[in-house]
Amino acid sequence: MFRNYIKIAYRNLSRNKVFSFINIFGLAVGLATCILMISYILSELGYDKQNLNADRIYRIAYKAVKKLNPNDKSWASTAAPIAWGLKTDIPEVEQPTRLLKFPSLHKMLLKYELAGKTNSFYETNGYYVDSNFFQVFTYEFVNGNALSALKEPNSLVISNEIARKLFGNENPLNKIVVIGLPYGNFNYTVRGVFDDQHVKSHIPAHFFLSMRNNDVGTWVVNQTNWATNNIFYTYVKLKEGSNPATFEKKLQPFIDHRAGNDLKAMGIVRQLFIQPIQDIYLHSDLDNEIATNGNITHLYVLGSIAFFVLIIACINFMNLSTARSMKRAKEVGIRKVMGAEKKMLIWQFLGESVIMSFLALLLAIVLASLLQPLFNSYTQKNDHLFNRPALWFCIASLTVGTGIFSGIYPAFYLSSFKPISVLKGKLLNNFSGSVIRKGLVVFQFVISICLILSVVVIEQQLSYLDNQQLGFNKNQQIILPLQSQEVVKNYQVLKTDLLKNPGIKNVTSGSTYPGIANIEDMLFYAEGKSINDVVDIALNNIDNDYFETLGFKLIAGRGFSREFTADSGSVILNEVAIKALGYDVHTAVGKNIYYDFQGSHNTMRIVGIVRNFNFEGLYNAIKPFAFNRVLGNRYSYLIANLRTNDYRTILKETEQSWNRINPGIPFVYSFMDKDFQKNYEKDQRISGLVGYFTLIAILIACLGLFGLSAFAAEQRIKEIGIRKVLGASVLSIVSLLSMDFIRIIFIAICIALPLGWYFLDGWLAGFNYHIHINWWMITLTCLLSICIALFTVSFQAIKAAITNQVKNLRSE
Repeated sequence: MFRNYIKIAYRNLSRNKVFSFINIFGLAVGLATCILMISYILSELGYDKQNLNADRIYRIAYKAVKKLNPNDKSWASTAAPIAWGLKTDIPEVEQPTRLLKFPSLHKMLLKYELAGKTNSFYETNGYYVDSNFFQVFTYEFVNGNALSALKEPNSLVISNEIARKLFGNENPLNKIVVIGLPYGNFNYTVRGVFDDQHVKSHIPAHFFLSMRNNDVGTWVVNQTNWATNNIFYTYVKLKEGSNPATFEKKLQPFIDHRAGNDLKAMGIVRQLFIQPIQDIYLHSDLDNEIATNGNITHLYVLGSIAFFVLIIACINFMNLSTARSMKRAKEVGIRKVMGAEKKMLIWQFLGESVIMSFLALLLAIVLASLLQPLFNSYTQKNDHLFNRPALWFCIASLTVGTGIFSGIYPAFYLSSFKPISVLKGKLLNNFSGSVIRKGLVVFQFVISICLILSVVVIEQQLSYLDNQQLGFNKNQQIILPLQSQEVVKNYQVLKTDLLKNPGIKNVTSGSTYPGIANIEDMLFYAEGKSINDVVDIALNNIDNDYFETLGFKLIAGRGFSREFTADSGSVILNEVAIKALGYDVHTAVGKNIYYDFQGSHNTMRIVGIVRNFNFEGLYNAIKPFAFNRVLGNRYSYLIANLRTNDYRTILKETEQSWNRINPGIPFVYSFMDKDFQKNYEKDQRISGLVGYFTLIAILIACLGLFGLSAFAAEQRIKEIGIRKVLGASVLSIVSLLSMDFIRIIFIAICIALPLGWYFLDGWLAGFNYHIHINWWMITLTCLLSICIALFTVSFQAIKAAITNQVKNLRSE
């Protein structure tokens, strides 16, 4: 029996090649899309799974009960003493550990010298950690022992990739690596190498440095205040059997007891909370995250779109199968007359559907394999289809489910035909089948139209962000990191040399620059107020010419200049900071602001007010900001403003200046506009994926529409012939055949536009600066949808209208 079903399925496929191709290709494209998306989703869900006892590891974060700014979010890191206080005070804690991402050390210089040759390069994602870090986190070591690797001061643990870059094929253990920092060069001994190919963590580390060292070690030991310098990421591993909820309830009494005096002295109130380690990557979006995390909402969106794309392909199968029911009606009638039961017919048609699904799967695997490198490049992943058992379980289930879902309606529809009616040429339920087919086409195009509107709106929003006035000039700005002591010492020489280049207009430096995260801040309060009225203001320590180089606009007072030698106690604030402090923009210049730090009371004088600007992208509201000459490292980054578009030449000349003044130090640069654009990388990636899915959805929907229009033209071929004989024009026949489908598209438009508007309006609300969905976006979406449908349907309609009708009527 089964063999017979296979033969029948094969004959039906070969007899109806066009419709079989549309079904199989449509399903294959839908399955390939789902395969790639499932691979991506599994990759995103796999972060921090490699840690043993991951269900017992938590990060301690805090939120401000009394917000110093209305837009303040919770903070991912805490003060230094928190970790060891938890170990002492709360019995549920088995092991605490800390990670330190030092401000302004975005890159570190790594140098290894052997036989007079120096191998040096800048490397990102280096973190200071406690000696017990690998007792909490699990890393697979290929050299050294994880448990003892950081016990000695100035120990270094590096990734496989760093080991190859530094030492080639040499054994890296016990090699001395020089870490170049702005305040000196420090020797570290390599005590371990971990396998970075199989580590997926919210901590994207390339190397770890022991927190006990002779560079920042003394500073770390002196961090005894429970309220300040909240830049230590604190993790705890709870004892087996501990209740996380009970542990979290103990955090507030703990922080009130331990940090109460320090917090009160600063006029703030904080509340600690825990984050499961496995939830951080996809569910955490706090201020001062270690790195850019994923987004669970994006996975829901992309997974849903991929699912709907597959549904569209399944609908094609249903529609084309039921539309061609007349072709198989007599087969069903004869089988029933010969004694076939309804359930046997249902199993036959379901079996044919599953067979087609597996044929589509074979084609889908080929398509997905060909597209995988491009997909990986776009999503910045390194996934492979054939190394995930869970992926293939999902794919097998998806294929069987797709086959059953696609075939279940045609199976019940075809098996329900009555033998007598069928053999007499009458299908009693033909009307209901037609209505359901049209409803399914409406559903297909509702999804496609929503996706088209999404692409239009997302592209406009990203274009708006890219072209929005930020309050400064991010274009034609080269950034050179000054991340070693030698480079910092040579800054003035380098600046003077660069300014001799006619292609460079201005050169300056600062502790940070627009486009990158800035966590340096201070709590200030105004004249006549107290520590209970503090305002959290971000800091940037800058050199002269900073405003001129970046194009910031002063609206009152002055900037920093060589002419004013007493500017060490001066500060320049933005409008938001002035308002938050309670001053008036017109009268604030000359007034004082105060901050209390480590027992000292300090005064700064306002000498200028700068127009508001967006420092870290347009997602967030403008924050209070202060430019100063005391707090922070002024020589972290050199910024050069260009007056030429010949970037190749200017970069070559700048590199020559750098190498002449800083021999042996790698020349590394970036462009400010590119760095700023990284703030929108996630949304740009989502935009690209939505665009890809939209094209796929439209392609599959059009394949189905093409098949249905071909079937409709075939069913009415005699009518078309008679109309042509009676004088009907090609245009009138095309209009006749197309109108039914265009009506369906109009219905889909009426449903899709309100639905798409609702969800996209919610997405836009996540931006502090965003566009509004305008009438022209709606109009463009409607026109595109109608044109796509009209083109698809008209192709078959025109073909039917210009066919020689004499041949068609001769058989009557």
